Amino acid sequence: MKVIMKLLLHTCCAPCLIYPLEQLRKKDFYVEGLFYNPNIHPFAEYKARRAAVENIAKDMALEVTYPEYTPSAFFREVNLKEVNPGRCAICWGMRLKTTARAAKARGLDAFTTTLLVSPYQDIELLKEIGLKAGQEEGIEFYYEDFRPGFRSAHDQARAKGIYCQKYCGCLYSEMERCRKSARP
Repeated sequence: MKVIMKLLLHTCCAPCLIYPLEQLRKKDFYVEGLFYNPNIHPFAEYKARRAAVENIAKDMALEVTYPEYTPSAFFREVNLKEVNPGRCAICWGMRLKTTARAAKARGLDAFTTTLLVSPYQDIELLKEIGLKAGQEEGIEFYYEDFRPGFRSAHDQARAKGIYCQKYCGCLYSEMERCRKSARP
């Protein structure tokens, strides 16, 4: 196999990892993963998501790095900016900038994110933030719309018994989910 590009894939969760990784490998990309998600709250949720990523990474033969879990960094960044969509852009920027730095430090060609698979995220804003992070860190942001594979990847995850979360990850998204489910 001739490697086209060496890429660091920011990984938000196990179900969202499946389709992007399959697509990138079909294109002969060499892929490493980075599970950097200081936004995930509470710690039990973080542990469940990390364990799911560890399991699927093993099944899919993906090397993943797990930086220290630092929710305080997320809360500092979004302090007094908790209203969506502002906090989401801040959160994505934190994670993509960290991924860009890590990709460059590893000598990889580019970076991208599994967040691009979710139909619930603002893909154009994610693209803009990724391109900016890449420009600031001096490394290419690889953009691909992975959304067509979202449903099938999540169905596959459920069929395999892989943990599928019910909210984005942060405390604020969990509160929004609870409010919506409490409405009559």
